[in-house]
Formats: sequence, C-alpha cells, structure tokens
Amino acid sequence: MAKIVVKTPLVELDGDEMARVMWAMVKEKLILPFLDVKIDYYDLHLPHRDTTGDRVTVEAADAVATHGVGVKCATITPEPGRVKEYGLTRMWPNPNATIRARLDGTLFRCPILVGNIRPAVSGWKKPIVIARHAYGDVYQNAEIRAGGPGRAELLFTPEGGAPAERVLIQEFGGPGVVQGIHNTDDSIRGFARACCAYALERKIDLWFGTKDAVSRTYDGRFRAIFEEVFDQEYRQRFQAAGITYFYALIDDLVGRVMRSAGGMLWACKNYDGDILSDLLASVFGSLAMMTSVLVSPRGHYVYETAHGTVERHYRRHLMGEPTSSNSLALIFAWAGALAKRGELDGTPEVAAFARRLEQAAVTVIESGRVTADLVEMVEPRPSRHLSTEEFVDAVAAALPPPYSARAARGSTVTRVWPLSYLGPRYSARGPELSQGGV
Repeated sequence: MAKIVVKTPLVELDGDEMARVMWAMVKEKLILPFLDVKIDYYDLHLPHRDTTGDRVTVEAADAVATHGVGVKCATITPEPGRVKEYGLTRMWPNPNATIRARLDGTLFRCPILVGNIRPAVSGWKKPIVIARHAYGDVYQNAEIRAGGPGRAELLFTPEGGAPAERVLIQEFGGPGVVQGIHNTDDSIRGFARACCAYALERKIDLWFGTKDAVSRTYDGRFRAIFEEVFDQEYRQRFQAAGITYFYALIDDLVGRVMRSAGGMLWACKNYDGDILSDLLASVFGSLAMMTSVLVSPRGHYVYETAHGTVERHYRRHLMGEPTSSNSLALIFAWAGALAKRGELDGTPEVAAFARRLEQAAVTVIESGRVTADLVEMVEPRPSRHLSTEEFVDAVAAALPPPYSARAARGSTVTRVWPLSYLGPRYSARGPELSQGGV
C-alpha cells in the first residue's frame, strides 16, 4: 500500500529515558510504515540540550511557530542529582516552560476514556477537561537564597521616567528564600478567550478558580480579566448555548469538582493545572491515559505527553530487564499532531489515519490487553500484562486497512472522548463521536 503523504513538515521534539524508548517504538512501528512525512527533528535529550547551551529548545519552539504543528516527547527537568548524573554544565530550565514561554498559550488536557475502565471517583459520569494556562508563574520565576539577615523588596521600574514602585516582601532575621513570579494581561486574556471558545465549541460549562482572597493583586487580575472577557465577548453566546461560567476559590472549586458528575472544562492557573491534571489522569486510569496539547494564540500547536520520562522503568530497561510502560499518551500525541496537520493541510486522509490510530489503541485496551499500570483498573482483570513493546505491536496489528478519506467518512469512532483536541475555533469535524460526547 502506498504511504499517505503529509504535505507540510511535522516538528518532532524528542525526549528522555523510557519515554524516548517508547517514542522510537511508536514512530518506527505506527507512524513511518504508513506515512510519507517530512520530520523537522529536534533532540531535546538532556545531554544534547547541555551541549547546545539549551539553544536546541528555543530552536524547536521557533520551528513550531514556522510549521504550525509539533509533537513532543517527555523530557527531564534537571535538578542537582541529574546535573551530577549527566555531567551537565549547569542546571538547565524546564524545556516545557521554555517552549510555552516562547509560544504562549493554553494547555488542554483531556482524559482518554475506554469502556472497561471506570473512574476511581465513582460520581464522575462525564469526562473533565483541564485547561491549564501555559505561561509564567513558578515556571518562569526568579529566586534568591537569602544567606542571612537583610531586606527583600519587590521593585518595578516603569519606562518613561515615572517613579519606581517598591514593596517590602520580608525583613529577614536569618537565612531564607525569596521568589518572584509574573504574568501579563495579554497572556491571561488569551487564556480566558481560549477557555471560553473551547467551552462554547463543546457546549460544556466553564469553571475557573484562583486564590484571589489571598493574592488580591496577582490572582485578582486573573479573575478580573476572565470576567471581563466573558462579560464582553461570551456571556450572550453562553446563554444561547445553554452553558454557564462559574468562578470560585480554587480550594472550594476542588471540593465542588470532586462532588460533581463531571462534564465541565476546568480552567486552572499554570501550577494548579500541572498538579490537578495529573490527579485527573490517575482517576481516569493512569498518567498515560490523557491527551495534552498546547494551543498558542497565533494558531500553533504542540501535542505532547502529559506524563514524565518514566525513570524507574528506564533503569530496568538499561539493565536488560523487561518493562511494561504504557505508550498510549505518546500514541495520542502523534495522532493529535497528525490530525491537526491533516486539517491545516487539507489532507483528510492524514486525519483519517490519525483517528484510526487512536481507535486501534483503545481497541487493544478494551480487549483486555494492557500494560502493568492498568491491570488493576480494567474489568475484567486480565491474567497477564503486555510488555512495553508488545503493547505497541498489538496496536500496530489492530490498525485496519485501508487508510483512506473515503473509508473514514463512512466510519464511526466509538467510545473515545474526546478525539485528540484540535484547538478552539480550528477544530476539524471529521466523523461524529457515537457516544461519550458532551
């Protein structure tokens, strides 16, 4: 069978450890045999980031801005132990933060639902989508280790000669630490618009929470801009669609979500979204059971894995021991990027292949063939689990030919919600989902 041609290069951002091993398997067995795709490749393996002075991370983000769509493997954010382990010249920043700072935007993280796994929170009857602001906060902070007594201040010096603003943070009587974080009105406004557009497109309620009762200026600005965008641009459209916008303090909102039936878009600030999306993924199966895409305000997309590099399994892999790592998030990252690429290029056969790849992966899990992380979650419980490579091989075997746009138009995708998220106002419709949609 002739390979399906992908017209525009796809930006590939390779990663680290066991995620890198699985990434190569997925690419070799599920992508390259079926697609004629030009890859603009960037190696974000930690030693290569070190060799290039982390320039490769910036170049990768710029390549996404050029071509429009990237697909990213999980990467290491080095801490002192990693610096020593890899012999690094310095403790490089989180590559995700670098990419997100360069592109800006919002991360949408959606659970991958399968028919034989029930959510660990029994009351959740509908999927919950996390919208995570992807700019600023602790991921682009500035920190100081106060070595002893002294005065820490917050200083802002306006352009144009206006008087500087100075606020006391703390009078230190001994050693301590100081941290500064920031955000911009433009980035917060883009976040609010992306969330409102997604909720309107999916016709689901939008919930948002901050800690503005304590952080009255910083978090208060998030709340004010969100309400401004909603009131001026979306209130009437929400009412017409029969959906609502709801704000509460983040701690109150967590309790409300836990007691809810699900089915909402949950908008979170950057760090809140990082933590709560992992919680959400675990409830719906495992950290591998979630899609993740960065959507920039300029229409750039990075499809990525929502989990880490699976270090523990990588150690076993290096010792030649068998591993059972779940590659579902990696598969859906590739599928999401290809679906978006097909939509932007006007090549429905590429998007059709992406949809069939997703369905093949879900079919394998629903047949009871799962990796070790899902054994205790699926019903009925399987007698054995698949190895890392066996799972990828099973997905390859489940791919049904032919992969044509005509075949896709006559098909129905079942049980997967949502289809890899293509972005607010840019979403290709494709086949309708037969169940689970909200």
